Amino acid sequence: MIRATQKDKKLVVDILVEAFDPIKGDNSINFIVRHDTKRLYRMRVLMEYLFDKALRTGEVFLSDNFGSCLLITYAHKDRFSVSKVISTLRLVLFCIGFNRLRKVLRRQKIVQRNYPKGEYIRPMIFAVKQEYKGTVTAAKLIMQVYKEKQHLALPIIVDTASEELVGLYRKFGLRIFNTETELGFPIYMLRMEGVPPIKGERTRKII
Repeated sequence: MIRATQKDKKLVVDILVEAFDPIKGDNSINFIVRHDTKRLYRMRVLMEYLFDKALRTGEVFLSDNFGSCLLITYAHKDRFSVSKVISTLRLVLFCIGFNRLRKVLRRQKIVQRNYPKGEYIRPMIFAVKQEYKGTVTAAKLIMQVYKEKQHLALPIIVDTASEELVGLYRKFGLRIFNTETELGFPIYMLRMEGVPPIKGERTRKII
């Protein structure tokens, strides 16, 4: 496991784009990034935004073979800053667009109501290069990060629209505690098994 730094930005963005660009179905990425002639450029802007946010508020991890990456954030570190404003404006201008901003903010509101106040770890995005799919690369990276963060005793909460990632997360002890469907496709909310429920957390559905 390698802890990425700013110099690894292009490598991480390349992995993310390669993993998500071919996916054509309904998911959280395609909800933001349209399928048009500028799709690849917009996707890079989005992945750069996520990388910058992870470095600012959390950490970025790479597998030893550089075939997979995991970006996490610590909710209590996501504070106001000039770099945050600049990064967000760039995302709106060059990826989302003002005409789609309302839809994206609605998605954010739907997802965010499932997250508690206070401290928790949020894996923002996870990807594996096509050539390493079906290998232990992805699972090994998640396990290494989980073992390193165990001592923090913080809840691990994640949202994803990918059933493939749901299956992978469940192997590591996360469970679905809610499924949001208001956007026309399911967004699964998962938290780590064995972590006591947080006061005020919604628990409509458990699988």
